[in-house]
Amino acid sequence: MENKFKSGFATLIGRPNVGKSTLMNYLIGQKIAITSNKPQTTRNRIQTVYTSEEGQIVFLDTPGIHKARNKLGSYMVKTAERTLTEVDVILWLVEPTTYIGAGERHILEQLSRIKTPVILVINKTDTVKKAEILTFIDVYRKEMEFAEIVPVSALKGDNTDTLISCIMKYLPYGPAFYDEDTITDQPQRQITAELIREKALRCLEEEIPHGIAVTVEKMKSRKNAGKSPIMDIEATIVCERESHKGIIIGKQGSMLKKIGSLARPDIEDMLECRVNLQLWVKVRKDWRDSELYMKNFGYHPKDSE
Repeated sequence: MENKFKSGFATLIGRPNVGKSTLMNYLIGQKIAITSNKPQTTRNRIQTVYTSEEGQIVFLDTPGIHKARNKLGSYMVKTAERTLTEVDVILWLVEPTTYIGAGERHILEQLSRIKTPVILVINKTDTVKKAEILTFIDVYRKEMEFAEIVPVSALKGDNTDTLISCIMKYLPYGPAFYDEDTITDQPQRQITAELIREKALRCLEEEIPHGIAVTVEKMKSRKNAGKSPIMDIEATIVCERESHKGIIIGKQGSMLKKIGSLARPDIEDMLECRVNLQLWVKVRKDWRDSELYMKNFGYHPKDSE
């Protein structure tokens, strides 16, 4: 019997803040990758799974490609660029504009060296007039030959069905890598840490977010007198400056409480149980330039080489 099921890997690349995580979350129908309006939100390569009757797509959401200013930034860029030769198809996300900046030029240079099919995804089409989209397509079409060009709105889900169909075209026939119920290979502890970091990114001032990490020290389920169990979680927000610590805690702990109260519902949705979340703040000076601290906080520099 002929196998008509397809399965393969697709990576999402692009400059910071073009909507890679938002698009991936929409495609798989669940929030796994964190999002914020601040660049460089995604730090690790995050793997998620889309399964249908036609096939299975394993998505790799990567950090935005940008000019690195420290060891963490270098790790993030290498992580993103390394995936280009490891997948069956590349989704390059860009914003709807006629201007191709230095960041896009750098990515174009990377893509010109590889043979992997590239689907250009023009995201955020909900922010422009439909008549303008053809102009944006023409600008990019002149730069290189794309396997497909698909305009979408990750926020509203516009044209995402077309995007899935286009991805499937470039996947090989073969069995699924994961069972149909699998959404991600990310451990719950890591997703929990990222959900907390997302809320901190959204709440804190501009200069602080890039310098924070979140570690989860404890995740333990306990019985609750005949009711559904409660998950006790203890986590630490790590920052680089003593002055930042005070801002993260806030007056009488108000900011830390706000971060916790915003993170708790998302964590409860993911774990499908009640959560008792306790947060602390620690200072680790210049941790983004320390390979030891980076490794302790879940970023492994040697993995990106």
